Amino acid sequence: MELDRFDRQLLNLAQEDAGQTADQLAGQVALSPSAIQRRLRRMRDAGVIQRDIAVVDPRKVGRPTFFIVSLHVERERPELLDQLRQWLAAEPQIQQVYYVTGDADFVLVVSAPDTETYDALMSRLVSANPNVRRFNTNVALGVIKRGLKVPAPVDDD
Repeated sequence: MELDRFDRQLLNLAQEDAGQTADQLAGQVALSPSAIQRRLRRMRDAGVIQRDIAVVDPRKVGRPTFFIVSLHVERERPELLDQLRQWLAAEPQIQQVYYVTGDADFVLVVSAPDTETYDALMSRLVSANPNVRRFNTNVALGVIKRGLKVPAPVDDD
């Protein structure tokens, strides 16, 4: 799908606050509310916009601690990696999973109420996935920035 300047403006605005109405967006983009609705629907149908989500304060829902985990596997056989990927994707405490290059095979972002809950999760992970060789954990002491925004350049540069 080809994205023009208006589409990119809408993508940037929707990523900042997906709850804005078409009327509110029309005040920021030189299009009518109906044109904005058509463009957003077209981008959803094309898979450019995958989901509309709410950003929640982790402290207010009892998940104040973040753990950044480097996960190392024993063997990279496709069926073993697929099993691990499915397990990781199904686990609600694991917010993000990246298959990466370098020393580790995966990097995870985990949200948990405390270290005991995190430890129980990792014990389940290791016991359910014998292909996991080891993992290293970093505890986030503070959050400077948290988000999933992908900047959509508006200029043709």
